[in-house]
Amino acid sequence: MDSDLRRIYNPIQKDSVVFLKTSAETGGEYTLVEVELADGGGVGLHYHKTYSEKFDCLEGEVQIVLGKQVYTLAPGQAATAEININHLFRNRSGKPCKFRVELRPASKGFEQSLQIGYGLAGDGLCDKKGLPKDKLALAWLFDISESNLPGWMSVFEFILRRQAKKARAKGVDQQLTAKYVRF
Repeated sequence: MDSDLRRIYNPIQKDSVVFLKTSAETGGEYTLVEVELADGGGVGLHYHKTYSEKFDCLEGEVQIVLGKQVYTLAPGQAATAEININHLFRNRSGKPCKFRVELRPASKGFEQSLQIGYGLAGDGLCDKKGLPKDKLALAWLFDISESNLPGWMSVFEFILRRQAKKARAKGVDQQLTAKYVRF
């Protein structure tokens, strides 16, 4: 498939993701994406119970926090957030950076959450931080991405998971999938 057809763009965060290999293409073995992250961009502290994330820097510098350790990756360097390890990534270099992220095993929910989240941003349906304005959509995307909040923030997970169930009951999941998931 043409990489332009597999590229998604978030106009709020000013970053893009290209899907190089999807869960369907690897038989669930891994998901591989290439991220171009604007200066100041990134994802907050979280962890996953079902997959690891390996970050490979291609251009510029990307910061990866694993537990309490901060790594600034340059081209050719990599770091892996194993299952259940608190992590985040961010760009504080003053210019865009490019890196690959490999999830093992693959996560179809992660793939869908990116397509839907970026689609909502493109349609003006997210706030200035890039979060969906529709709280049911936000909760469902959090749930399908298989993300978890660390420490005291985990108290919000119960609410998010309950709201995700409500989103499914109202068909929000089917509506968003039909509109935004292309592959």
